Amino acid sequence: MKMLVLGGTAYLSKKTAETAIAQGWDVTVAARGESGEPPRGAEFLRVDRSEPDGLDALGDREFDVIVDVSRIPLHVKRAVEALADRTRHWVFVSSISVYNDYATLNDSLHDPAPDDRGEVTPETYGPDKVACENLVRDRLGDRSAVLRAGLIVGPGDPNDRLGYWTLRTAEGGPMLAPGRPGRPVQWIDVADLADWILRVGEKGTSGTYDAIGPVVSMAEFLETVRSAMPSSKQAVSVWADADFLTEKGVNHWAGPDSLPLWLPDDYTFMLMRPFGPAKDAGLRTRSLAETVLSWWKGYLDNPDVRLAAGLTREKEGAVLGALLQRNRTWEVPAPKTGKE
Repeated sequence: MKMLVLGGTAYLSKKTAETAIAQGWDVTVAARGESGEPPRGAEFLRVDRSEPDGLDALGDREFDVIVDVSRIPLHVKRAVEALADRTRHWVFVSSISVYNDYATLNDSLHDPAPDDRGEVTPETYGPDKVACENLVRDRLGDRSAVLRAGLIVGPGDPNDRLGYWTLRTAEGGPMLAPGRPGRPVQWIDVADLADWILRVGEKGTSGTYDAIGPVVSMAEFLETVRSAMPSSKQAVSVWADADFLTEKGVNHWAGPDSLPLWLPDDYTFMLMRPFGPAKDAGLRTRSLAETVLSWWKGYLDNPDVRLAAGLTREKEGAVLGALLQRNRTWEVPAPKTGKE
């Protein structure tokens, strides 16, 4: 199988290319080459889709499968215009950020961004991905698949949302845990998603799917991480309610001063997308324990890495101390009887 990966030098797209190479595919990676090194064994072509002639380096080549993870509508527009007739199947990796309402479980989408938008911001991520999806479907029809990825975790994750909990659990002791223990969470291992992308392309699977694993509770998530770690230390979850965490300057979801995977209540259904359709279409998911151990192995190879998400130990200690102070109950002395 001949595959073109538009990108292929960072995280998911690179993992997809590496997986294809390991399976004996003939892989071409086309990118600017600014996000990292192309995988060993792939042909690398330097392209720049911000330029009108940016794909000329591909010449008139044809491919069995093209994979694109772009979030920039103009880049996707130029790619489908140039390459749609030169591939058997197109797999576009989108995002569950295309949905515009997470207070309920529904399929309502953001209005699409203009399809010639070439500059994007974090605030326009959802509308941009909607526009990209439409461009692929409109041009390739049932020769395309759109995979709306949820939270992608595993080795190489630049956002470190799983990494924070894995490393923090390994350190043991009282561990600040966010919100309700029963709050739902979801994720997909980057290796599982890469493998599914290849099978979708190889089989010519068409349609739109949420690329995400089963739902579990946050308490179950943390317990599984703890159980998976090869450590004699025992992290004990200390749960704090949302209002208290917000008051103490703890952030949601990702980034500095955050408790990863924690979301406001009106985002509850962001991490409750249906897993069944993707499973029926061939998505296979490994256990969380396997994902945790894969991340941990990568960390041991590079223990000086600085995590992009989570609380510092100083910040966590201060919040835990404030929580203890708030929850402390004082014994009321028994009244004196005069007979002492």
